[in-house]
Amino acid sequence: MKRLVILGGGESGVGTAVLAQKKGFDVFLSDKGKLKDKYKDVLSKYGIAWEEEKHTTDLILNADEVVKSPGIPDNSEMVKALRTKGVNVISEIEFAGRYTNAKKICITGSNGKTTTTLLTYHMFKKAGLNVGLGGNVGKSFAMQVAENDFDYYILELSSFQLDGMFEFKADIAVLLNITPDHLDRYDYKLENYAESKFRIIQNQTEADAFIYCIDDEVTMKTLASKNIKSKQYPFSIKKELEIGAYLKNNDQLIINTNNTNPLFMTIQELALQGKHNIYNSMAAGVTGKLVEMRKEAIRESLSDFHNIDHRLEVVGNVHGIEFINDSKATNVNSTWYALESMNNPVILILGGVDKGNDYSMLNELVKEKVKAIICLGTDNKKIIKAFGGMVETILEAKSAKEAVAQSYKIGKKGDTVLLSPACASFDMFENYEDRGTQFKQAVRAL
Repeated sequence: MKRLVILGGGESGVGTAVLAQKKGFDVFLSDKGKLKDKYKDVLSKYGIAWEEEKHTTDLILNADEVVKSPGIPDNSEMVKALRTKGVNVISEIEFAGRYTNAKKICITGSNGKTTTTLLTYHMFKKAGLNVGLGGNVGKSFAMQVAENDFDYYILELSSFQLDGMFEFKADIAVLLNITPDHLDRYDYKLENYAESKFRIIQNQTEADAFIYCIDDEVTMKTLASKNIKSKQYPFSIKKELEIGAYLKNNDQLIINTNNTNPLFMTIQELALQGKHNIYNSMAAGVTGKLVEMRKEAIRESLSDFHNIDHRLEVVGNVHGIEFINDSKATNVNSTWYALESMNNPVILILGGVDKGNDYSMLNELVKEKVKAIICLGTDNKKIIKAFGGMVETILEAKSAKEAVAQSYKIGKKGDTVLLSPACASFDMFENYEDRGTQFKQAVRAL
């Protein structure tokens, strides 16, 4: 009996444990932190051995294969020890992919991947297809493979998940964009991170599809060095394309995958507004066309989709001041997109755990739109240094409640208070959802 050890007991780890148990492995799960009660219950139900708040070396190094959580870096001591011993260390997606014949639509990119994944899933559901949602969103992919029999999976994949994937193949691979993010895990080299993103097309054949943004500089530069076997479907808002998706006269979206029967709709009809969301809608629309979905189903889905919490979510209007929760903006590029779509003077709440951020790409938008910055982090020196000469007012807050109170105090009718931190949240909050929820509670208490 092969021994499978799982490092990390969150959604993906526990799902992997259940699938491995069903496939006849000797399974052991180890987590350095505390396991949530709901996950302990699942492990107990299936009689799976586990430990928490420690990694017992002897129980881990005797594995035939290890599935690690995407949050554990490759250079952690345990992973290095396993690799030295010649033990295969893979991701949940790699493991679960071995046990399903479903078509896999895999979506990655530095920004917009959750929105595009949920939009694509919405489209497949609306078209009446038998579809699962997993990867970075939804339920664990492995758990669904263990318990369901879907025809399609829509999977949101981070670069960390892609790094642990070797034999896995996407039937349809979507790469939205590549901008500097998580560079601390890639020796601070953008090209290393870009290579990671391009793993989305590994193992693809002529029968598969690759959807990508032709307007994205890093994507196109990296693409030039690749020998791509799959059929290519680019999308653009800058140039007309024969195949893929593009904008005509700046307002008509055209999706064409086979030179016959293109889909037309105006960008005013799209549920998601803003330049970045036109790209997201294009990527989802091309995917729908590739699985031969009815044009009406694609058009309807693109026009009636509701976006996720914590992504440019309007919380409310208090005495003429609008409050927007964009807590999911954990990198500078996401904040750039948020600022780009603002029309009123902005009080910007920024800060948290900096992942090697370069704030200079925000300079033009900050000069043009931001009247005040409130720093919401334990160490705000870098932000204060970056914007000190540009913005009259820079304040520091020790909690979401304090940040909201300060922004309300300095705000005037017609202003927008935008929580778009450009940083991870782990210094003061459990995660970006917790940060967004505390922000919303504080706004509602005003």
